[in-house]
Amino acid sequence: MAKKKKKHEKAAENAGEMNVSLPTAPAKKRKRRFGDRKDGRRLRTLHPMVSMMPYIMPRRSDACNTYADSFCIDKTDAYCRRKRKEGKPDFGILYVIIAAYVRTISQRPAINRFVSGQKIYARNHISVLMVIKREMSLDAPDTSIKVFFEPTDTIDDVYEKFNKAIRENAKLNEKNKFDKYAKAFSLIPGLLLRWTMKFINFLDYFGWLPRALLDISPMHASMIITSMGSLGIKPIYHHIYDFGNLPVFLAYGTKRTEHTLDKNGNIVTHKYVDLKAVTDERICDGYYYASAFKMFKRFVENPELLERPPEEVYEDID
Repeated sequence: MAKKKKKHEKAAENAGEMNVSLPTAPAKKRKRRFGDRKDGRRLRTLHPMVSMMPYIMPRRSDACNTYADSFCIDKTDAYCRRKRKEGKPDFGILYVIIAAYVRTISQRPAINRFVSGQKIYARNHISVLMVIKREMSLDAPDTSIKVFFEPTDTIDDVYEKFNKAIRENAKLNEKNKFDKYAKAFSLIPGLLLRWTMKFINFLDYFGWLPRALLDISPMHASMIITSMGSLGIKPIYHHIYDFGNLPVFLAYGTKRTEHTLDKNGNIVTHKYVDLKAVTDERICDGYYYASAFKMFKRFVENPELLERPPEEVYEDID
């Protein structure tokens, strides 16, 4: 145990902080217990105040915190160019951000918690959502993609999985499972649809939603991300939804250039990308979020760190 703790403290120091209280046990398989859900296990050893938060703030919109940061992408931009030359033509900062978040979850698992039925759960998987346009035009339809990852995935694994999902779902004349469900629900008359959604919300509250629906739902995932940069604008603070259990919404904008003075008074130029996040404060405290976002930033700015699997994957508390 002492050896693991020492390694973990070293990793925390490399990420820019020290003495972060985090789980030290590697991930392990658990049997499902009463009160667990298909998509997560209930956390039973939380501090009483933390357990009370979903009752004090019963809606996700009650518990939104916003976060903004700017990432220096000099190394990241060069890394993306190198990856494209290596045969990954679509490789861009989107994949770096997603891979960095997946890796951060492997080291800071509490950011992958969620609140459902006013209880706090540790999610059983890592999943990332994104809404994409089938083509870049005003009238082109949108669709939702949901990609599942392993905590041991490298940046190349993330690229292959996410790029495959984008290619498969960007075709104009094909519909994915989410599109088919959305079409079916849209055929229900308005008043009946309202009651249908209330019933689905009721099932979700108690963890009774079918796994088939959970797997395609755009409201149940570890994180949702949107690229404002592809639209040519700055990032926005995008709300998170009361329906479902999404705890984090990330938005990043266009690349920008900034001129600053170095320590010798010389003008230097750096590239930056701005990122904004809206988070559910009920899943972990500000100290933990700060630790996670500092680590996330380090991974985005140094993507070569993501080329190998993590030395150890940490799981959440009981």
